[in-house]
Amino acid sequence: MRTTLGWQAGRAGTALRRTSLRRRDLRADDLAVRVDYCGVCHTDLHAVRAHTGETPLVPGHEFTGVVTDIGHEVTRFAVGDQVAVGNIVDSCGACAMCEAGQENFCHEFPTLTYGGTDRRDGTTTLGAFSREYVVRDKFAYPVSAGLDPAAAAPLLCAGITVWEPLRTLGVGPGTRVAVAGLGGLGHLAVKLAVALGADTTVISRSADKAADARQLGGHDLIVSTDQRQMTAARDRFDVVIDTIAVPHDVSPYLKLVALDGTLSLVGHLGTVTVEATDLLIGRKNLSSAGSGGRPATAAMLEFCAQHNVAADIEILPSARVNEALDRLARNDVRYRFVLDMSDLPQQGPLSPRTPQASPSPHSGS
Repeated sequence: MRTTLGWQAGRAGTALRRTSLRRRDLRADDLAVRVDYCGVCHTDLHAVRAHTGETPLVPGHEFTGVVTDIGHEVTRFAVGDQVAVGNIVDSCGACAMCEAGQENFCHEFPTLTYGGTDRRDGTTTLGAFSREYVVRDKFAYPVSAGLDPAAAAPLLCAGITVWEPLRTLGVGPGTRVAVAGLGGLGHLAVKLAVALGADTTVISRSADKAADARQLGGHDLIVSTDQRQMTAARDRFDVVIDTIAVPHDVSPYLKLVALDGTLSLVGHLGTVTVEATDLLIGRKNLSSAGSGGRPATAAMLEFCAQHNVAADIEILPSARVNEALDRLARNDVRYRFVLDMSDLPQQGPLSPRTPQASPSPHSGS
C-alpha cells in the first residue's frame, strides 16, 4: 500500500482534519499523481455537511498534478507529465453509454473520485484533498503547457459540466446564448460560449454584475428581477444555460428561449415543475447535463488551451480548506477556490514494517 496525507471529514458539522490516508499499490493501468491543485466545489460542501461518518470521506474531484509513477501497461503518460483528473475515475466500459464515450451516463453508474466504490476491490474512493491520488490512466488527461494548472483544475468539474450542453446544443458563431447565474459554473459558461463565437448574455439578479459580465466577455446583462427587461428578452435566446444552484422557478427562463431553443439546467438538479404550455409555445426544449465523457473532457481541455480559457480562482493553502468551505457557503468567492496542496509533504509506498496510520481500513482510488 501507499500512504499520503489529506483532509478527511468527520461527522457533519465538524472541521476537516489532516490525516494519513492509504492509496492502493499501482495496478497495471494506473498512474500515481502528485496532486498540486484541487478545486473546491459546492458538491464538496454538500458532501461534508451531510456526512454521517459511516464511510470515510475525503472530498476533492477536480485536480491537476504531476505523474510520479506508472503501471507497467501505461503508454499514454510518463513520469513528470502534467495531468488533470475530474469527478469520474472509472466506468463499466461495456454499456452503450460507455461505448459512445459518455462514461458520465454509464448504465452501472460511473465510479466517482470520492465517495464511490472501486470496481475491482470494493473500497471507498477517497478524493483529491490530498497529496497523492491513484487513478486509471484512461481517466486522466494531459494538461497543455499553455494552461495554468491551478486555473485549469476547475475545468474538470465546472468546465466540463457547462461544456457538455454548449457543444451538444451546437453553440457557435451566430448562436444566441444566455447564462443564468454568475458563479463557479456560470463564469465558465460565459467564457466558453464567448470563445465558441456565440452572442452571450448574462442573467443576474443584480445590475452590479454588469462589469463582471463584460470582463468575462459577455455582450449584455439582463437583470432577472426587472420584469421589463425580462419581458423585452422574450423568445430571444437559442440556448439558456441555467447554473443557479438553489431551487427556483424555471418558467421565467423558459420564456427567454427562442423557437425550438433549449433551456439546460446544470445548477440545481432537484425537482422542477414546468407548465406544458411553457414548452408548447415555441416548441421549446428543457434539458440537463452533468459532467462529461472522456472524449468531451479531452476536447474541452484542448479547446481551453487553444482559446486561453480557464477559471477565475482564489488560491488558498490546503490547510485553509475549512475556511474555503465556510466562505463558499456564503458565496464569498470569485469564482472558484483552488487549494494549493504543496503544504502537504509527500509520502510514498508503505514498507511491510511501517504501521498503517490511516484511521480507516479503506484504500481510496
